[in-house]
Amino acid sequence: MNTATTGTAEVACTDALPAAALGGPVSHAVSRVARLHRIAAGKLLKGLGLYPGQELLMMHLWNSGPVRQSELIRTLDLDPSTVTKMLQRLEQTGHVRRRPDPDDRRAVLVEATAESCALHTAVRDAWRSLEEHTLAGLKSDERTELTRLLAKVEANLCQETEGCPERG
Repeated sequence: MNTATTGTAEVACTDALPAAALGGPVSHAVSRVARLHRIAAGKLLKGLGLYPGQELLMMHLWNSGPVRQSELIRTLDLDPSTVTKMLQRLEQTGHVRRRPDPDDRRAVLVEATAESCALHTAVRDAWRSLEEHTLAGLKSDERTELTRLLAKVEANLCQETEGCPERG
């Protein structure tokens, strides 16, 4: 084995931050954790026939009742075409229904269907499982502190974000 190969393998297997991230180790850690959390959530949601993000849309509908599609776009802070695609898939599986808003025929109301009640329980259970997997090894007081610190980080980021989405 030549030294160039060995050197590359050693660099690839270290915990060192990429040079560009040296000025932001916490931001780098948050990015990595968010990515891994989304992957873990995706695996759990796939078993329910959902894609990541669809559960958040459903949670909003279950809590709010019928809402305008434009409100979902604003609340989820997603591109309109992304929300439309999500709704198409959820409509095909019978979890949501879209209909004209009786107060404004140009607007579309979106609501969870009665058929989505079973999905509600499954999503709650998946999130509970994700929570336990994510926080395994942390004591109760550490979980509380992590939640408190993440809320502060979120508040900081919202101060710099125009139209910061509501906490969900």
